[in-house]
Amino acid sequence: MTQITKLKTGSLFEDMASYSRLVAVDHWIHVSNMAGLTPQSQLIADDVIEQNHQVFANIETALAAVDASLEDVICSRVFVQRPEDVPAVMEVLDTTFRGIDPATTITCPPLGSTVYKVELEVTAYRGASRADVKLIRLGQ
Repeated sequence: MTQITKLKTGSLFEDMASYSRLVAVDHWIHVSNMAGLTPQSQLIADDVIEQNHQVFANIETALAAVDASLEDVICSRVFVQRPEDVPAVMEVLDTTFRGIDPATTITCPPLGSTVYKVELEVTAYRGASRADVKLIRLGQ
């Protein structure tokens, strides 16, 4: 039988909009848009790089709750408030996802508040970190 796990973090937004921060269906894990809010203090840094690191910490915590990790991420969608911050965000992505290499989209839409400089949404597959990987390079 299919197992569905829904994770709530206690965010007021989850209750206001009736959503889960993470939904796992068997091995598939969908993590909703994460901002760089520090859960303990409910504060968010001004710096885009600090926010980006906190976003990844928040995602790691959510994934760990369902026995998964960043190494299981197969797809990410990155939302950057200001186009001029994209290079800095890409550096953090490079450091964090090096060797994992998920399919990634980076876009610059307006976010829910101007305090949010970067948000990430990921899809993971529990156990992907232990799978055999075949790398195909086109054009090089």
